[in-house]
Amino acid sequence: MTEGRALDPTILREYDIRGVVGKTLNPEDVYVIGRTFGSLLLEAGGGSVAVGYDGRLSSPNLEVALVDGLKACGLTVYRAGLGPSPMLYYATYELAADAGMMITGSHNPPEFNGIKMTLKGKAFFGEDIQMLGARAATGDFAKGSGVAEDKDVFDDYIARLLRDYQGDKALKVAWDPANGAGGDAVSQLVSKLPGEHFVINAEIDGTFPAHHPDPTVEKNLEQLKDLVIENDCDLGIGLDGDADRIGVVDAKGRVLWGDQLLVILAREVLADHPGAPIIADVKASQVFFDEVKRMGGEPVLWKAGHSHIKSKMVELNSPLAGEMSAHIFFKHRYYGYDDALYAAVRLISIIANGAESLVDIYDSLPQMVNTPELRFDCAEDRKFKVIDEVRDRLATESNADVNDIDGVRVTTDDGWWLLRASNTQAALVARCESGDQAGLERLKAALIDQLEQSSISPPEF
Repeated sequence: MTEGRALDPTILREYDIRGVVGKTLNPEDVYVIGRTFGSLLLEAGGGSVAVGYDGRLSSPNLEVALVDGLKACGLTVYRAGLGPSPMLYYATYELAADAGMMITGSHNPPEFNGIKMTLKGKAFFGEDIQMLGARAATGDFAKGSGVAEDKDVFDDYIARLLRDYQGDKALKVAWDPANGAGGDAVSQLVSKLPGEHFVINAEIDGTFPAHHPDPTVEKNLEQLKDLVIENDCDLGIGLDGDADRIGVVDAKGRVLWGDQLLVILAREVLADHPGAPIIADVKASQVFFDEVKRMGGEPVLWKAGHSHIKSKMVELNSPLAGEMSAHIFFKHRYYGYDDALYAAVRLISIIANGAESLVDIYDSLPQMVNTPELRFDCAEDRKFKVIDEVRDRLATESNADVNDIDGVRVTTDDGWWLLRASNTQAALVARCESGDQAGLERLKAALIDQLEQSSISPPEF
């Protein structure tokens, strides 16, 4: 393998490295990424790194290439093996490793793969990843003779998840790991949880034969909904491809999105930490902000993206955060990273401990009228310029409150609409929310008007 290697720039994403295996991402690239990241880790004073991989067909070979690259720097590599991304994060903490690297394509189609990274307990993203790409091409790497040690943390990880379960009622719970890396963990977890559990698609299969492993797209939850209804379950839990994002449905098969889950989970957290900051991304419903404030917490609006959220949690010492994309981050009793299985345990505990069913809780939440997250194509060299144009035009209007922390979130008497540039795709992202349909139509019209003024074809609502 060569020393320096120019990486395809399209794999250097905002939050991680991700590309199409055999086209933009190859074992040779991953080896050089290991050499580069290992060199940066040594320069930061670190000497060890935990490595894990998901269930994709390409993951075992890429893991070998990554470990070889890290060892060539002189590092100690702890190989955590096959499992969900949060298991690798857990290994990083429990093994006191200086960094963590997870081979995963997350919720992308089977041909994709990539690497999620942490360094010294912090997310490695944004400018860090661009710097890694530039360094990879130079061949300026540390050299040494490192070692790799197998570290089976699977049973310890399951035991850690179970430690925070509390509940008096035996619930009926449906599970769909979507043939992703969380399948074995779900099977082991439910064998030790109280109640009756129904599990489908638990076999880890990188071709994802049942459905696409993304629980934030409602059609991917259809099997889970059917399982809940057929077995009269109290709730259903779905996972994405590497089990760091959660999908939830109630006993009626209704989906609870990330911001609604945050409201439910925040009740318990705020009981222990009154007034604490609870963080949500710019796509979150106004209901989140109103309910957290009502419960005595401090709702915080922040940039979308799991790396941004993790960094903000550290800054504010926040015990709980989440996104519409259903990354849920618990620092309360846990480590602060996104773990769908841990979030599931905490949610089940709340239902098993309380007088209300999940249906009751869903019905008690204020019901808004909103669009789903709308994602539509926009050229990479144009998407951020469109946001700038819209922001500049809105600055001349007096009837709207504009938050530009991440794109533009525009609040009017009707509710709010959002337009932001995707950090992972050549796309714009939009969402609108109102208290009634008439208000929603006016918000959609305002968004469409701004897009058309920037010569962008609006999405179909």
